[in-house]
Amino acid sequence: MTEIAGALARLYARVPMGMRLGLERMEAACARHGHPEKSPARIIQVAGTNGKGSVSAMLASIGREAGVKVGLYTSPHLCELRERVRVDGAPIDNRTLVAALDRALADPELSFFEAMTLAALLVLRDAAVDLAVLEVGIGGRLDATSVARPSGRVAASVLTRVALDHQDRLGATLDAIARETAAIGVAGAPLIVGPLGPEARAAVADVSRLTGARVVEAVLDHAAGALARGAPLGLAGAHQVQNAHIAAATARLLGCGADAITAGLARVTWPGRLEYVEGVLLDAAHNPDGARALADHLAAVHPGRRPRTLVFGALADKDADGMLEILAPLFEESIFVAPEGRAPWDPSDLARRWAGRAAPDIGTALDAARRGGAHAVVTGSIYLVGRARARLLGLPEDPPVSL
Repeated sequence: MTEIAGALARLYARVPMGMRLGLERMEAACARHGHPEKSPARIIQVAGTNGKGSVSAMLASIGREAGVKVGLYTSPHLCELRERVRVDGAPIDNRTLVAALDRALADPELSFFEAMTLAALLVLRDAAVDLAVLEVGIGGRLDATSVARPSGRVAASVLTRVALDHQDRLGATLDAIARETAAIGVAGAPLIVGPLGPEARAAVADVSRLTGARVVEAVLDHAAGALARGAPLGLAGAHQVQNAHIAAATARLLGCGADAITAGLARVTWPGRLEYVEGVLLDAAHNPDGARALADHLAAVHPGRRPRTLVFGALADKDADGMLEILAPLFEESIFVAPEGRAPWDPSDLARRWAGRAAPDIGTALDAARRGGAHAVVTGSIYLVGRARARLLGLPEDPPVSL
């Protein structure tokens, strides 16, 4: 067994611990490892139901254009685990990942995501990054990345938007979810928020009075909006203009100039988000809010005609029907396949209810969808998108995991 295979086997052995919220284990582990969350790097923590990955990637790109060394931690991975930790835009190599996991996995009480987060913090400290952009895994208040919140190094917190998702963990209402995500705010530091409805906005204001964070509504930064609308964005979709507005407002607060912001937005890459690969559109929409953004993009790019085939799969705890109500009518046919990661919706059940057909795996679904050069869209789960991308491009893969 290679070193990376052994390290991954030990990390994936933590998967049965599940999706655990709480900071006590992370705080103790960081103390044992010399407090990597207190390294000299300035930290931006990014939360939100949708858009947090795109905004994180935009902020990292802007930081590089501003001339600082940037670390980026995101989750989950599309194809390889090492994609989760990037230094100056490049995923870390397997040797670096193995060394960090060896240290992090010495703490037997850490879950998969906690160990991966500790490994990321160790890598970014050892790389001596100037800016660390940390994407929240779930929620915010008790997410493992929030171990950095009391460090004094958080320069800004970002809340992209609030929609219904992960209700089993975060609460069944927009108010509850907004409260969990807004809790990433840090006393004296800006909390930049994207477009929020009245219920979520009131919750964010209430929580921020307790945390002492200074709420900044990105939409009120008109200069940031002009940069977002005027730049040729590296990511497709009208919703990315909103994400770019949030990223630009955050970057301006941290002292980045207009040239760096414009260049960073133009050069950002974020695979699997409205990305065309070998003629197939891949999009990681995994809830109705994301499905609406995908539908809007299809209407703008393909006005008056329907793409032929939808390849769709969703995890069992996601609102598959809510997504399909939006997407299924846009296509001539639907092929359903089970994503990996954790328990999925049964493709045969979805096929019966949505007048489609089931496929045994993503390869079979892609072959059927692309027959005759037809245009296809793969969506519903980031894990399904990752498998499709790896197959289309012949990329190496690590097992997908929804943590």
